[in-house]
Order: sequence, then structure tokens, then C-alpha cells
Amino acid sequence: MTDAALDDDLRRRMTELLDEAGIRTERGLVTRLLQTSLRLGLEHTDRLDLKIASAALGEMHEAFRLFRPFHHVPKVTVFGSARTLQDDPLYVQARDVASELAADGWMVVTGAGPGIMQAAAEGAGSKMSLGVSIRLPFEEKANTIIEQDAQVVSMKYFFTRKLMLMKESRGFICLPGGFGTMDEMFELLTLQQTGKAEPMPIVLLDAKGGSFWGGLKTFVDEHLVPAGVISADDLDRVLITDSVDEAVNDITGFWRNYDSLRWVGDRLVIRLVHAPTDAEVDDLNERFGHMCSQGRIERSEALEVERVSGDAVDLPRLMMHLEQRAVGSLHRLIRAVNDLPSAT
Repeated sequence: MTDAALDDDLRRRMTELLDEAGIRTERGLVTRLLQTSLRLGLEHTDRLDLKIASAALGEMHEAFRLFRPFHHVPKVTVFGSARTLQDDPLYVQARDVASELAADGWMVVTGAGPGIMQAAAEGAGSKMSLGVSIRLPFEEKANTIIEQDAQVVSMKYFFTRKLMLMKESRGFICLPGGFGTMDEMFELLTLQQTGKAEPMPIVLLDAKGGSFWGGLKTFVDEHLVPAGVISADDLDRVLITDSVDEAVNDITGFWRNYDSLRWVGDRLVIRLVHAPTDAEVDDLNERFGHMCSQGRIERSEALEVERVSGDAVDLPRLMMHLEQRAVGSLHRLIRAVNDLPSAT
């Protein structure tokens, strides 16, 4: 059903409703939300489908409201098993890595449950923790660390919960877990591999001397790569370690010089903290020029569309025509940019 199905009177009344509600910004997007809701009713959508759509939108609204006051605070999401006990070395690893990141100004996002989630919240402290819990018939409610300051939102659906566990964070740490942890970890890798999410640091953290993630790498190398279902270097974008310090350095170091990226038409703009030298740009082209569909990697000022929207206009930039199939390799270019002498 197209917009034409909504007659002129309905569109006029939607405009009046926005005026009466005092909505002045992003009216086009709010109008689209209203139109979609009306179409669901006009198409006699099944009651169960309406309940799913209504609950999902409501849950996202509550989560957006929870995260909004902390929009400019860097966040890291910690995944892991809800069944990990407090005397498990993995519990200590999760607590310690969260504590170090919180001390460095990072908020820690978890699923707000027991086990690894509670360990991470405990390490970060209630003020630096955000929780996105799931309502299950057999799991405990949100852990007490999160509940102290009510910085938690509860969700019915895994897909909305997963969205919010990933949407706001600038880094991810996965500790050993079961199906849920594996699901979250593999979705992270899929989003990075396909370019559906911006490059982010991903750490697979084990207990000291642990072999859990090493076993995953063995499976990848001995089965997935030979079968041709992934590329040989697809797992290179993650750090597998049993060191809390290495995990923290990988998360924070990813943002040492790299700031953000934006697509402008078919051009990829990479915003940096420090401007690279001519020699450094030449070196980047020698190492990563094959990722360009045309031309080369060049320094750039803020483009017109960025200036209009006030999008990090003061930062130095690199610009390139990225070969679409190379989008999964952007993390290598970003790490190279972070290692430039000018970035020190």
C-alpha cells in the first residue's frame, strides 16, 4: 500500500496532530511512523502481528530513552554466560575488564542478568552500567548492581534487545557462554563482515590459559575456511586473548586516531583525530590502495553535506572510493591509521 492509500484528509490531520503535539524536528520521519501504523490498520493486519509491531516499537522507545542521557559517553558491551558463578575465573575477568574500562570513562552495557553480566556490572559500578534485560520464564531478574540506579530496560523480544546491546556501543567484549553468547558474537562478526555495521573493536576474552576461543579459531581454520564459506582473514578483525590489559588496550586503542566514517554518495569519508602527512598517505595507498574502486586515498576537507549538517567539520579526513567488496576489510585500514606516527 502506498501513501496514496492515505487520503488527503488523513494526511492533513496527521500534520495537524504533529502541530498540536508540538513536534517541530524530524517531522518527516515521525510522519512515516504514523503512516506505517495507519497502513497496518487499513490492511487488517493480524492481531498477533500488530502485537509484535506495537511491543517492538514500545521497547525500542523505552531503550532509546534509557540511553539518551549517555549519548556522548563511550560504551562497551560485555557478552557472556548467565550461568557463570562468582568463583569462576571468567567472572573475575569480566569484573576486572569492566572495572578498567569504567575507570577510563567507558560505560558498560550488559544484558542485566546474572553470571558474566553481573560481573561486568559489578566491575563498572552502578553509575557506569546500563542494562538491557530479557523477560524469560526461568532466568533471574535484573541483577542488583544494575537495579540500584534503575539504569535498565526490560524487553520481551531478543531481536529488540540485541539491537540495543549493539547500537550504542563502540566496542564489544565476549566471554565464553552458551547459545545466546554465540548468537550475539556471530551476529557481531556478520555485521562487520558484510559492512552492515561500522567497524568496531571486538575482543574474545578467555580465562587465563583458557582454550574456549582458541577452540573456535581452530574450528574456523579447519572447517569454515577450507569449506570456502568465509574468507581466510575474516576472523582477523577480532582479538582473542586471556589478558584483561590487552582487551582494554584493544578497545580504547581502536579510537586513538580514528573517529568515525560517513558515506557521501559513493565516497567514503574517514574522520581522524590527527591529520596524516603526505608520506603517510602515500604509504596507506601502497598498502590499501587495492581497496579503492577508483582513484586513491586522499586527504580531504569536510564535504558540503557534512558542513551543512555540522558533522565533525573540524576533524581532518581521508576520502576514498571504496570497493564495496572490501568493506569488511576496513578494520585493517583503521588500525593502520591508528598506528601512524602522526597519531602519537
